[in-house]
Amino acid sequence: MNYQEALAYLNNVEFYGSKPGLERVGELLEKLGSPQKGIRFIHIAGTNGKGSCAAMTASILKAAGYKTGLFTSPYLYRFNERMQINGKQIDDEVLAELVTRIKPIAEAMDDHPTVFELMTATALLWYKEEQCDVAVLEVGLGGRFDATNIIDAPEVAVIMNIGLDHTEILGDTLEQIAFEKAGIIKAGSEAVLFQQGEGVTAVVRRRCEELGVPLHIPDFSQLRCDFDSLYGQSFAYKGESYALPLLGAHQLKNAATVLEVVEVLRRRGWKLVQTDVEHGLYAVHWPGRFELLSEEPYFVVDGGHNPQCAQTVAENLRRYFPDKRRILLLGVLRDKDYANLTEILDPVADEYICITPASPRALPAEELAAFLSRYNKPVSVCESIRDGVSRAQDRADENSVVCAVGSLYSVGEIRACFERY
Repeated sequence: MNYQEALAYLNNVEFYGSKPGLERVGELLEKLGSPQKGIRFIHIAGTNGKGSCAAMTASILKAAGYKTGLFTSPYLYRFNERMQINGKQIDDEVLAELVTRIKPIAEAMDDHPTVFELMTATALLWYKEEQCDVAVLEVGLGGRFDATNIIDAPEVAVIMNIGLDHTEILGDTLEQIAFEKAGIIKAGSEAVLFQQGEGVTAVVRRRCEELGVPLHIPDFSQLRCDFDSLYGQSFAYKGESYALPLLGAHQLKNAATVLEVVEVLRRRGWKLVQTDVEHGLYAVHWPGRFELLSEEPYFVVDGGHNPQCAQTVAENLRRYFPDKRRILLLGVLRDKDYANLTEILDPVADEYICITPASPRALPAEELAAFLSRYNKPVSVCESIRDGVSRAQDRADENSVVCAVGSLYSVGEIRACFERY
C-alpha cells in the first residue's frame, strides 16, 4: 500500500466505534511479535489535560537525551501527528509500510480490530523498531479497556483532571469515570494523580492500595505564577522556577503534575537533570489550546469541547482580555454536551459566529445558531470554517477579541487560515 491507501484503510468507517476489551489488540500485537514488550512507558489518562501532560512529559524526556515516542489523538492537520519520535511525525512511507504489514494480520482475525486498535498497534510497532527508550501514551477513551492499556506496567500511570465526558460509555458520575481511568494503574508502576475532588481521589487511592502502587499528588498550594502574558508564563513549583509557552492557570497545574512525574522517574533511576526539565517545559509545543494566532485583531483558538474546558476558556478570556468585546467562533459536535458548554461560555460572549466542525458527528451551524438564539445575542451562520474566520475578523476591531472554541476538529483548518502557520 502507498500512504493514501494506508490512510484509507485506517479510516475505514467499518472499523470505527468503541468495542470494550483488550482481546483484539492483544491478539494483533501477539501476531506482530508483541512489540510493546521491552519498551518503557508513561501512560496518561484523564478527561482534560492529558494531551498537554503528554506533550510536556515527552518534551522533557527528549531534552534529557532519551529517544521518546509520543502517541496522542486526535490530530489537527495530518494523521501522522498521532505518532511522533523526538517531536518528528512518522514519515508517510514508514506509515504505509507498517500498515501494509499489519493489514493482512488484522483481516485474518475473526474479530477485526477497531481503527484505534490499528493505530495503537502501528505506533507500538514503530516505537519498537526504532528502539525508543520510552514512549508517552495518551489514552484514547477511558483507560481500563482502551487499546493503549495492552502494555505491561508503565513507569508511571498518570490520571489528569476528570470531568463528565463520554458518559454513555464511561458512566455518569465522576467516580465511575475515575474507576475506568484508574484501570491504567498496574502493579509495578507508580501513579500520579492531578489534584482534584475527594470522590475521584478516593477511587484512585483505592486502586493504588489494592495493587501496592505508590500514589503521588501535586500540591497546588506550592504553585506560584510569577509572570503571565499572551506569549507565555513563568512560575515556581516547590521552590524551582520554570517558563512555559502555554497559556492559562490550568496549564500551570498540568505542569506541576508533570513535575511530579519527573520526580517519580528520578527515583526510578531516570537521569533528568534540572536544566533539561526546564528546557523541556520551555520548548513544549502543543497547539490549539488557548493559542494566540493573531493580534490584529486578537484571535485565539481553543479545542475545548466539554463544560470543564469551557470553564477554563471563560476564565482565560476574563484573565487575558478583561475589557475586550468577545466574539465566539463556535462549532460543536452533536454528541457533546454543548448545552452546558454554551451556558458556561455565554457570560463571556458578546456575539456568536457559528461554524460546522470537520467531522461527521458535527452539529450543523444552522442548528447551533437556532439553539444559541435563546441568549438574545447577535448570531450568524457561515458555510465554511474559513468563511467563519473571515467573518469574525471583519466583525472585530481593536477593542475586540475572537475566540474560536467548541471542537478540536475545527482547530487545524482555523490555524491554516493564518499565513504564518
